[in-house]
Amino acid sequence: MIASLEVKRMSDEELVRLYVDNQSNRYFELLYSRYSDKVYRKCLMFTKDPVKAEDFTHDIFLRLIMRLSSFKEQSRFSTWLFSITYNYCTDQMRTNRKKAEVPVDEELDVPDDSHDEDLMEMEAHRLKSALSNLTIEEQSLLLMKYQDEISIKEIADTHNLSESAVKMRLKRAKEKLKKRYLETLIFLALLLAKFIAWTRVDK
Repeated sequence: MIASLEVKRMSDEELVRLYVDNQSNRYFELLYSRYSDKVYRKCLMFTKDPVKAEDFTHDIFLRLIMRLSSFKEQSRFSTWLFSITYNYCTDQMRTNRKKAEVPVDEELDVPDDSHDEDLMEMEAHRLKSALSNLTIEEQSLLLMKYQDEISIKEIADTHNLSESAVKMRLKRAKEKLKKRYLETLIFLALLLAKFIAWTRVDK
């Protein structure tokens, strides 16, 4: 029997191996304690509903416990789990929110854009508002790349896409996000201008 302190210090991947070999709940429970809140927050970002986010989280971990034996350590456990999370949320939300998508040339080779500071500089609340106007698929790709720092190769592998297709989709999603963000800024500026004009008239 491995001591509790030693188990707590183990990596995610070691815990997965031990669970698969021994089917002992203590290893899965530790993985759950490490990631349940993170998965819940990602689900909440999509659902905007705490109850539904809890249901999604429960379902995702049920799926996880059934699929742990298929984890081949080709990526980090967290990357694998977050991919399952995004895919599950995307599938569930797609039934409630269908949006037309522009056809993408899957094999068009697009240079990797390393200048992403402009995304980071957007104010958080306006960025969140702009993000909500994107399709579920676009949100998932951007969050995987920029929030969870999952590599292009890992995203491509989990979505069964070529790396160039992932780059193209990310490029289009970023452009759309920036456009929505700028539209929000312009709208707020117009509102402010009208407010200033009204206050001057009242004087």
